Amino acid sequence: RPRNPWQRNLLKDELGLLGKYGLRNKRELHRAATELSRIRSQARQLLAAPTEIRVSRELILLNSLTNKGIVSQGSTLDDILALNVSSILDRRLQTVVLRKQLARTPHQSRQLITHGHIIINDRRITIPSYIVNQNEEGKIKSMIEIEIDKPEDSEEKNVKESSDIEEEKTDEKNKTAVQKAVLNEKDAKSETKETTKNE
Repeated sequence: RPRNPWQRNLLKDELGLLGKYGLRNKRELHRAATELSRIRSQARQLLAAPTEIRVSRELILLNSLTNKGIVSQGSTLDDILALNVSSILDRRLQTVVLRKQLARTPHQSRQLITHGHIIINDRRITIPSYIVNQNEEGKIKSMIEIEIDKPEDSEEKNVKESSDIEEEKTDEKNKTAVQKAVLNEKDAKSETKETTKNE
């Protein structure tokens, strides 16, 4: 858990990450933060270590992180120290499934994983927090086909909805105009009747 859990900015950032990545509770977020702190502590230890130890262990750490997709190829220990919690959360299976457009929302992605509809290398994964390696990312498949709206389709829908709204507005204006004309005719008839009675 964080050292100062009741800071307003920290609570706001945590709620934003929970909604963005579809996490079930803050415990999952704290686990990712713990994993990040462990990686960064290893990088700091290597920076303070002698050159002989640093050269041998630095490659191991960088290769493992590049295989997981947390850092890019050719990164250094300074790049590891610049990581944040989003770098870990982006490699979760739940996030990767959403990014590959196999689900509409993060919550639907989590549901597909927990129900056993996501397969990696013909192996069923039911853990949303599973860290996906780069060589596994292209082998993720869903056993259920979900239709996802394309941005072009959404634009067409918005245009249709706006045109329908404009048509409804014009119809309402025409109806009000007709009602006013009918009322004016009734008023004119009543006035003529009153004048004839008075005569």
